[in-house]
Amino acid sequence: MSKEYKFSDETLALAQRIIKRYPEGKQKSALLPLLHLAQMEFDGWLSAPAMDYVASLLKIQPIEVYEVASFYTMFNLKPAGKCLIEVCRTGPCWLLGAEDIVKHIEKKLNIKEGETTPDGMFTLKTVECLAACGTAPIIQVGETYHENMTCEKVDEMLNDYKSKGERKTHFDKKHVNANQH
Repeated sequence: MSKEYKFSDETLALAQRIIKRYPEGKQKSALLPLLHLAQMEFDGWLSAPAMDYVASLLKIQPIEVYEVASFYTMFNLKPAGKCLIEVCRTGPCWLLGAEDIVKHIEKKLNIKEGETTPDGMFTLKTVECLAACGTAPIIQVGETYHENMTCEKVDEMLNDYKSKGERKTHFDKKHVNANQH
């Protein structure tokens, strides 16, 4: 039996408040925050049924959701670890050691880029510019930027996240609730 995709009552109420921010006929503008909510609510990734559910809430075609979700690297279209480690791979970060950091993480976690640890804790991903060139190399985990990274700092970061065992996301409901009018 397949899983039914439906927001919790709290998340559905929040989604409805977000949708109401936009004029009638322009509800599609709520797509990005609703995708973030769906990713948070549905185990850190967006399956086709989860995206179909978002499309139904916005009264748009599922393909419109798929196009947006597949465009942005902040959305996971396959299961991801609780901590998605995103290492910037653009020039400044690469020149200052990001490649060595990626290799170090791969060795430390015994995974390759794009893979998840067997315990489901970490996924390693390389991404385009994280807009912090002045503090390169940079790693983003959820909302947190880890700047001026070294292999030693990576080890501390991994140990810290492992000990907490929490899911880290790019988007938190508390930020949406704080921005209510």
